[in-house]
Amino acid sequence: MQLLLARAASGAPSIVHLDAGVVERVAEDRLAARVAELEADEPRWVWSDTRHWYRPLLAAGVRVERCHDLRLARAILRASAAVDAYDPEAGADAGWEAPPEEHVPTARHAATPLFELGEFEASAGLKPPADLHSAAESMAEHERQEAALEAAGADASRLRLLLAAESAGALVAAEIHAGGIPWRRDAHESVLVAALGDRPPVGRKPRRLEELQAEIGAALDGPVQPDSQADLLRALRRAGLTVRSTRAWELQELDHPAIAPLLEYKKLARLLSANGWHWLDEWVRDGRFRPDYLPGGVVTGRWATRGGGALQLPKAVRGAVVADPGWRLVVADVAQLEPRVLAAMAGDDAMAEAARGRDLYDGIVQRGVVATRDEAKVAMLGAMYGASSGDGGRLAPRLGRAYPRAMGLVDEAAQVGERGGVVSTLLGRSSPLPSADWRALQSAASQPDATPADERRARTAAREWGRFTRNFVVQGTAAEWALCWLAEIRIGLHALGPTDSASSGTASGPVFAGRAHLVYFLHDEVIVHAPAEQAEAAADVVRAAAERAAELLFGDAPVDFPLDLAVVERYADA
Repeated sequence: MQLLLARAASGAPSIVHLDAGVVERVAEDRLAARVAELEADEPRWVWSDTRHWYRPLLAAGVRVERCHDLRLARAILRASAAVDAYDPEAGADAGWEAPPEEHVPTARHAATPLFELGEFEASAGLKPPADLHSAAESMAEHERQEAALEAAGADASRLRLLLAAESAGALVAAEIHAGGIPWRRDAHESVLVAALGDRPPVGRKPRRLEELQAEIGAALDGPVQPDSQADLLRALRRAGLTVRSTRAWELQELDHPAIAPLLEYKKLARLLSANGWHWLDEWVRDGRFRPDYLPGGVVTGRWATRGGGALQLPKAVRGAVVADPGWRLVVADVAQLEPRVLAAMAGDDAMAEAARGRDLYDGIVQRGVVATRDEAKVAMLGAMYGASSGDGGRLAPRLGRAYPRAMGLVDEAAQVGERGGVVSTLLGRSSPLPSADWRALQSAASQPDATPADERRARTAAREWGRFTRNFVVQGTAAEWALCWLAEIRIGLHALGPTDSASSGTASGPVFAGRAHLVYFLHDEVIVHAPAEQAEAAADVVRAAAERAAELLFGDAPVDFPLDLAVVERYADA
């Protein structure tokens, strides 16, 4: 049964029974109760935006099992190379598209060594799109999507799995926000005081930063503002140091008394700005940090966040993530997710064998491809991210000889990108086309009067975009595996049911009081908050979900996805 939830012309909620063609008007104050009643029939809810519709339902104590998020599905279908029958302009005037900053990589992103697309944090000024779609607009969009899927032929089943996983991820994101990560403010403040000193008055730096700033100035023979890159560069150069930037990796190469306090200052200043007292005041309420995730917020399908820094919880503050009394944290991450996904996608049995039941990099060493685990890791990253120099560029050819199918897959994706083409993930999410500026560079280089400089710029841009598409197919398919993992964890945890003895956990909201539930996700890592008596069962759910995700995507491919898993009271102990 499919039920479309939207708003009538009057603004009141409407539930459209799509299979029966019946429209049901619902009073605003009765919506949550009516959704709960209909949920007993196990429908699939079709709505414009999960964030808009599901968060109020969760606050009212209503959980839904399945949904189809029209906005997320539209973003996938209108860009997918596997879809011919979807008009990307249809419905464009209805405001379906999310702000472009959330979805499209820039040339600068493509040129970044590891792209860092997974670390994208949406601009603080972006607002979630309001639900402006009438029932008629939502029905029209749903019909366009169904028609496109029907016409997709052999690709339809893969795309349907992708849309189901993407929509399930949106449910998880809303539920993590509702449940929140258990966060001890006193433990966090202890970390800050130990590292920085007492909370300073407004307009002052913490005591430790002031001390370090004085040390840096003394070592550089004059006052310096370490937070000002320009001022710091001038001071370093006055001291006779040849520096191009103030990045930590470059400073570490220098031998000077100012460097040690400067590196410590930069580390502590980052802690203060990213997770200091202001962050605590803004983001932690009632013992919970509630991440504001953006499913599909990165062009590869990875999640982004809208503020809060949930994609980067530094080790220094993980001691503040503490399970409620009588509860435990189940912390799990996948070892070498992207290389394993690459082996499965490519059907590279030799690479799969290197990873079976062990650390993949150790397996590469044991086969004699490289000498050390560090070399194996550098070589693999170089292959997946297109390193052409340094140790990555030097070692990657060895992987090409040992694992030709896996390396051939990413090499081909790079070649497509260099020609300005589109590549797709296993389930059918496609990369964007290069920008107009990129195409202009290639066009200029092909003209009869092109200069050597024109040709160099075109080749550089082509290689950079090839590096992006090389990684897109792997990172994007790994994101699909992770979505399936999340969806299966969500189902399995709910099946455990509530516990009678878990009297705490009410800060997680009415849906999750007494129930094991997901509270954190980062690319290849999850945290589950579970009543102590359910912790081992929850751990079994997480393990089984990883196996099921592999089966959904890769069938019987001989690639395993082992988890590093721990049941702890504090995240820092995992």
